Amino acid sequence: MKKRVLVYLVGAIATFSMQSCVTNYTVSAPPTYINEYKSDAKLASIDHKKLEIAKLQLLNSFKEEKAAAAKSLEASIKNEEIAKTVRFTRKIDDILTEAESYLGTPYRYGGMTRKGIDCSAFVLSVFGAAAGMNLPRVAASQAQEGEKIDKENLQKGDLVFFSHSRGRISHVGIVENVTEDGQIMFIHAATSRGVMISSLNDSYWGPKFRFAKRVMSQEVFNSNFANNN
Repeated sequence: MKKRVLVYLVGAIATFSMQSCVTNYTVSAPPTYINEYKSDAKLASIDHKKLEIAKLQLLNSFKEEKAAAAKSLEASIKNEEIAKTVRFTRKIDDILTEAESYLGTPYRYGGMTRKGIDCSAFVLSVFGAAAGMNLPRVAASQAQEGEKIDKENLQKGDLVFFSHSRGRISHVGIVENVTEDGQIMFIHAATSRGVMISSLNDSYWGPKFRFAKRVMSQEVFNSNFANNN
């Protein structure tokens, strides 16, 4: 009888122990995994926000770089345009300096030197020496070159053409200055006094003026400068 009770007690204890192990395992395990899942989800959410912020920062940096590059290019173009204008202005000054170096040179029909020169030879010599341009020999042919310019838009370096009795072009000069009050001064080789400076307001030359041409424009100069560099 005592042996049966002992066996029964041992069996009951073993069964209770097994149930306790199963119960403890079943109850305690799930919360651990659930917490881990919640933790991973939270971490993924934080990382996603960081990624979005990083992405926006990257995209903004692209925009900033693009804007900076565009601004730099604009400044470069602006500086280049300014440089072109300065070079052109200097070239016109070179032309006028060359022209003024002939002041006092006597007029000689058909002459082409500083010992004696006519109006068209004077113009082609000046532009040839100062700007490397190859203009025609006679005034009537020079009048076919360049762009026609209205009198009120004349600038230094433009050519002014004249004729007697509205006939064939027979004289040419170079605009030397335009005064503040709009008076146009030109330098030319006149039969009376050789190379000199006159005004279009002059009672002799004013009525004989026909039109003006611009043979050295900013565009022409830029093209020649680019080809020579």
